[in-house]
Amino acid sequence: MTSTALGRDFRLLWSAAVSSRFGDALRTPALALLATTVTRDPRIIAAVTVAGQVPPLLFGLLGGVYADRWDRRRTMAVVDGVRAAVVAALAVAVALHQASVLVFLMAAFLLAALGTLFDSASFALLPALVPPDALPRANGRLQAGSAIAGGFLGAPAAGVLFAVAPALPFALDAVTFAVAALLVLALTPAPSAGTRPRSGVRRGSVWREIVEGLAWLYAHRTLWRVTVLTSASNLAISGIMAVLVLYALDVLRVPPPWYGLFAAAAIVGGVVGALGAGRLAARLGTVPALGVVLATETVALTGFALARHPVPGGVALAMFAAGTVVWNSLWASYGQRNVPAGLLGRVGAAQRMVGLLTAPVGATLAGLAAAAFGTAPVMGAAAGVFALVTVAAWRALRPVSPA
Repeated sequence: MTSTALGRDFRLLWSAAVSSRFGDALRTPALALLATTVTRDPRIIAAVTVAGQVPPLLFGLLGGVYADRWDRRRTMAVVDGVRAAVVAALAVAVALHQASVLVFLMAAFLLAALGTLFDSASFALLPALVPPDALPRANGRLQAGSAIAGGFLGAPAAGVLFAVAPALPFALDAVTFAVAALLVLALTPAPSAGTRPRSGVRRGSVWREIVEGLAWLYAHRTLWRVTVLTSASNLAISGIMAVLVLYALDVLRVPPPWYGLFAAAAIVGGVVGALGAGRLAARLGTVPALGVVLATETVALTGFALARHPVPGGVALAMFAAGTVVWNSLWASYGQRNVPAGLLGRVGAAQRMVGLLTAPVGATLAGLAAAAFGTAPVMGAAAGVFALVTVAAWRALRPVSPA
């Protein structure tokens, strides 16, 4: 999965990302299972999930500022060290039967808030570790490794470990964070990795630095358009994910015991797409490849909406997932290649923030539509959204120069 050609530092970063993702895949379902042992109120259980989703929207841009101010390697190591301590404390509380809903909410919120800083620093650090032409391949390898560690290894193991001892998934998650911190510290120090040019706005004005990142993103016509297209596609993707299990069981007639295997099709597709992202970018160019990816996703999603059997539905879902991962890899690579080093944290955070704004809307609309009309029309509407996004992409991503 890793590559010697990408260098020692990338292998260390890849290993840290995979280790951390494995721990996340253990902790997330275990936290949900743990919440059900305390309460059966769906509102409270949902609140634990929401507590982990809100921080990126609240603190994402702030994390980008400090990812540009501080040394990124050390920032990532410190964040993972703190996250290891938080999860270790949670494991102790669970083992001593002292965990409550409030503890779950605080842990989920704090871990997600720390993650915003880690993600911004990691996004900004990668261009310093690999050559520009290798960024699509490097991002693809990161996504493939994370998918395997999370989907194939961590998620299935979470339930087994929780059954053995509820504290065990959290204890192991703490170890993965500690390992990731050590791996990041082993990266070659780069004094310029976390600093920005002195010619920018004065350091100390956080809001002005946030505005600087947003303004740079908006001024770069291609990157801004790709970000808006990502936000539009996330409207459909979040809707699909919100009702996927119901669509699989009710429309595709997937037997409940086989749903895990059906869902694994998306993971397989994502891994294949991640490994092919670099080749596609090398052959077509990053921006032209984005239009091709959207067209492929539209075809796959249309097939998924028309399918009425688990096998063709699973194949279409795998194709769609592959396209989604390729898009994410190329989108990240284009930004990392074109954004000045001193702005990478802020611009990357702004990209993610704008891209995620539509996700809650899509999930809410899908839930309401499914309750009123069933899940099949939701999939048809999602395919329609992707068709519109594809047409917009082919028009908007014609060769343009930054403003």
